Amino acid sequence: VTSLTAQTGASPSGSSHDLGTRTYNIRDFDAKGDGVTLDTAAVQAAIDACNQDQGGTVLVPAGVFVIGTIEMKSNVTLHLAAQGKLLGSADGKQYRAADAIPLSGDSTLNDGNVGLIFAVKADNFTIEGPGMIDGQGFQFHSPTRGVPPPSGRGGNSRPYHLLFHQCRNIAVRDITLLESAYHSIRIIQSSYVNLTGIHIHNRVNSNNDGFHFISAQHVHISNCTIECQDDACALFGSCKYVTVTNCSFSTRWSVFRFGGGEAENIAVSNCLIYETYGCPIKMHCGSGARFENMSFSNLVMKNVTGPIAINVGQQPRRSPQGAAPTTAAPVQPEARSQDSGPPGVVRNISFSNIHATVVVPVQLADVPFTSGYRPAELKSCISLNCVEGTLEKITFDNVHVTFPGGGTAEEAAVRDVPKIAGEYFETGILPSYALFVRNVQGLTLSNVRFEVAGTEARPAVVFDHVNDAAVNGFSVQGTKESESTLRFIDSRDVLLTATRLLAPAPIFLQVEGVESGAITIDAGDLSKASSAVAFRAGASQKAVKLRG
Repeated sequence: VTSLTAQTGASPSGSSHDLGTRTYNIRDFDAKGDGVTLDTAAVQAAIDACNQDQGGTVLVPAGVFVIGTIEMKSNVTLHLAAQGKLLGSADGKQYRAADAIPLSGDSTLNDGNVGLIFAVKADNFTIEGPGMIDGQGFQFHSPTRGVPPPSGRGGNSRPYHLLFHQCRNIAVRDITLLESAYHSIRIIQSSYVNLTGIHIHNRVNSNNDGFHFISAQHVHISNCTIECQDDACALFGSCKYVTVTNCSFSTRWSVFRFGGGEAENIAVSNCLIYETYGCPIKMHCGSGARFENMSFSNLVMKNVTGPIAINVGQQPRRSPQGAAPTTAAPVQPEARSQDSGPPGVVRNISFSNIHATVVVPVQLADVPFTSGYRPAELKSCISLNCVEGTLEKITFDNVHVTFPGGGTAEEAAVRDVPKIAGEYFETGILPSYALFVRNVQGLTLSNVRFEVAGTEARPAVVFDHVNDAAVNGFSVQGTKESESTLRFIDSRDVLLTATRLLAPAPIFLQVEGVESGAITIDAGDLSKASSAVAFRAGASQKAVKLRG
């Protein structure tokens, strides 16, 4: 029998002294919690009553409560007890779109607007554990292309675990989120967001992101464990004032991914990234976008690809994401439309205290479908690639990375890398095993160490039209199979100090192009090189000054 308290929101004495502090047990609203009965209406009724009484706590007690779409409202705390579970219905008809959330007008909004739990323009609400939300995402996975999934709902109509649009003062904490049909937590144009103590396991469908933000501000993420299939922490659009700390991530795709808008004032620190096979830090800055003032520090990356890629320029044409193509041919860029805004700008990005092991990617053991890999995902490196726009003031400090090797002489011979800015693999296999830099101004490398685990014919580093670079305390492993350890093409104003060549190589630095000049090598130990410097393709010997 529904209690008087649950029905009226009044305390037993009839007073209103406890408004905003009451508890609304969903069983008092006829929720069954038997894992079979659809409890959507009961949970929604409890949330509505709590909201009408100026807030309080909606309690999900022990039990398995099957739900379709429910709407979260202002001033409500949704508390899931330790043995309480909200289970997303396997019937796609139990979900509905949040029509107030637009499908255009900002980055990735066209991904859809269906949530298991959603909120629009709500304030001061919390979703907390220690219980669990299970989206039963595999019920929304099509077994074969063209065949509907078991739920009957697929594509961009799949529900997210949590979907919030234009909300303020959001907290999600100390909860487990399992197997969403789509992204786990998607937050759009919202502010003052605190996410802490969250465990996300989301690997049963394509596009299984962990966190996905669109133009969110004042976001703080801490002490979370994210195991997903797609982007672990996507920051699209104009995300600003964001911190991420003390978290661990694993994914088939990227961890920190940026695209579109004006993203700035973002700090990532003290994180573990492992088994991540789509480049942990990945930025694409296209026309009209700007990324500025970001810091990535104190990171351990174990068994990753990439691990860092910044691309500036128009997004290339590509086929829909799916299995890897069978050809290594790069895609072709689209011409920038006249009204798409000025070329992109990326500046003031720092990477410090990073230890990484880059590997050849493998299939993640707990993903129930096969992931294909392109050739350039198998042989990846750090890339700073500016095709059109500005890429400047990039700093690497105390960055130590080991790469797998495997590059061939044919791959090393590439000089004209396709002028494509998009995914890190779309240029094809790059001609360096560790670092490729093109059209960058103001690059600083301090106490950077690059090593390679296998046979390698590519140089460690390629600078292509780089201007104003300072390299200090650089330790790099050369190989006997490579033409040179460093290759500078039409690059100027480069200072190398206290550089160490760690293994024998034919040439330490090969300078190419008539525009190369003002390159200084000051002190260091290059004794393992047969020749310190070589010149080709019109480069003048006056381009390099050897001191010490």
